[in-house]
Amino acid sequence: MTKEEIKELVNMFAEANISKIKIKEQDGFEIELERDMCCELAPTPPPPTAPTPQPINVNVVNEANPSKRNKPTLNSPMVGTYYQAPSPGAAPFVKAGSTVKKGDTIGIIEAMKIMNEIQAEYDCRILELLVADGQPVEFDMPLFVVEKI
Repeated sequence: MTKEEIKELVNMFAEANISKIKIKEQDGFEIELERDMCCELAPTPPPPTAPTPQPINVNVVNEANPSKRNKPTLNSPMVGTYYQAPSPGAAPFVKAGSTVKKGDTIGIIEAMKIMNEIQAEYDCRILELLVADGQPVEFDMPLFVVEKI
């Protein structure tokens, strides 16, 4: 083995992730390279730099119809899942155009596997249903646009 080949071998060994190499040639030449890898740490790459925040343009759009803005609503008294009928396939408690009296059931909200009947807070006519059957609702979320009677 020539000096250049040995230098090349040492350089390759230094770059490789191995701890020991032994080479024997037929003419009796032998070389063994060994290093202790228990304490060597692989070079850690620098942490990625956080991207610079970009400005965000926000346009606020009021989705409510101006004519409905001043209309009263019946709101959800709790968080849960809204159902418009007492059971799947049954007729809904109310429809758009229905007239309800204070205390009439207008829907069911399931919260923690308990079915809670939701009642009208006052006499009114249902103008619009704002929540679909089976939709999750939040506390005080409008369920119906109504007209007080």
